[in-house]
Amino acid sequence: MKKIILTTFILLVLMSVVVTGAMAQQQGGTLVFGRGGDSVGLDPIQVTDGESFKVTQQIYDTLVDYTPGTTEVEPALATDWEVSDDGLTWTFHLREGVQFHDGTPFNAEAVKFNFDRWRLEDNPYHIGGEFTYYSYMFQGFPGIIQEVNVVDDYTIEFVLSEKQAPFLNNLAMVPFGIASPTAVKKYGEDYFKHPVGTGAYVLDEWRQGDRVILKANENYWRERAYLDEIVFRSIPDNSARFMELQSGTIDMMDGVSPEDVESVNSNDQLQLSLRPSMNVGYFAMNFNFEPFDNVKVRKAFNYAIDKQAIIDAFYAGLAEPAKNPMPPSIWGYNDDIEAYDYNPEKAKELLTEAGYEDGFEFDLWYLPVPRPYIPQGKFIAQAIQSYLSDIGVTANLVTYDWSTYLDKTEHQEAPTYMLGWTGDNGDPDNFLYVLLDKTNSNNAYVSEELHDILVEAQKTMDHEKRVELYNQAQEIIHEDAPWVPLVHSTPPIALKSNVKNYIPNPTGTEKLHRVWLEN
Repeated sequence: MKKIILTTFILLVLMSVVVTGAMAQQQGGTLVFGRGGDSVGLDPIQVTDGESFKVTQQIYDTLVDYTPGTTEVEPALATDWEVSDDGLTWTFHLREGVQFHDGTPFNAEAVKFNFDRWRLEDNPYHIGGEFTYYSYMFQGFPGIIQEVNVVDDYTIEFVLSEKQAPFLNNLAMVPFGIASPTAVKKYGEDYFKHPVGTGAYVLDEWRQGDRVILKANENYWRERAYLDEIVFRSIPDNSARFMELQSGTIDMMDGVSPEDVESVNSNDQLQLSLRPSMNVGYFAMNFNFEPFDNVKVRKAFNYAIDKQAIIDAFYAGLAEPAKNPMPPSIWGYNDDIEAYDYNPEKAKELLTEAGYEDGFEFDLWYLPVPRPYIPQGKFIAQAIQSYLSDIGVTANLVTYDWSTYLDKTEHQEAPTYMLGWTGDNGDPDNFLYVLLDKTNSNNAYVSEELHDILVEAQKTMDHEKRVELYNQAQEIIHEDAPWVPLVHSTPPIALKSNVKNYIPNPTGTEKLHRVWLEN
């Protein structure tokens, strides 16, 4: 009898703890997120930058989503789905009773409108941007999505021209948030300033260059967001942003400077969260500019830069040197590849063999805003400049505002540039095809052999075969040396201690509707 009473008592205590924990999730309040730059636009299909995705992920939902903290796919606007035996027809069953922020209904016609807008270049609403991510992930326009058919009000069918192994993972990516057809038609080319989705937050105001203010969606199809309001403030300088966090004028920030990590850990009013590493920071050389069309010059640069020293100086140890264009956290990573070690003498030998024993001068473009993979663009560029000076090469540092920088590098205007990539879906395709296939490369890198391998890997449903193909692809890239892969970082995020239930996602952005503030 005593044993039964004791067991009952323990169960009651445990139930009390669970209930108390649930009640602790408090509604209300404003979260101020300090970030390094403004959004380029708020139509997710038109942009490629993380600063835009931080905001659009709160405004829009996708057909499927990633489980918090992972790249595992779970239902979202679609409740379930099936694929035909030949892998070419995907059928999605949609959630009923969902409304866009403007009160119009979400249904299969809305999904078809969005995909037709993205994939068809002659669609009247294929305007306002280059729809880069659609082209990246689905092989151009219309790409592999040949038909989008409305089966009934809440069933949509996609017919592919060829199998695509990462198709479902691709649909969960932030760029493919479903927009209100009514709003797209109303605003046209200005839609990027007037976003309307089905997400947990609604745009209240965008003061460009300063802040984006979001309000909770009172009619959200999930449980209402805990926070009443989220403010994304643009504070380009890392140190200034950290000072604001310490003073309490912002509640969280990314782009934490290495020298501030210990200060966060030693401050009981703050907490440090580490984003799972799924990125690469790199220095790219444009094949359209001499002498970067010479593989010996590109390899010389790979030998000239001390990656570990850069990590020690600018990453507080929260990074590892990169030897491949995709991180070791992604399946299919080729660890057998031998890294270009730091060897200035070898670099000089290669320059001499290439006919540049007296060196040369060029422009090195560096990031104007902190990014998770390159937190201090100018300082890291200065370090690279110094290493190249040691082998007799003069690098002139150049930068532009963030949106201009992205536009110019995308259009291959930079002779060399620093950039990076945070994986969107946990698949090697999202690094190798998106960044280095001949159809996507920003630095005019063209390899027919690589292209054939990457396209075959997309069509192959056999996992082991895909691993083999991606291993081959990394060998080709290593030999051609279109980049100097610099680092794979583990980005730190600093938060006030009263910010609860923040779960960083390896994709670089996450929904914040389950974050709450403790009073």
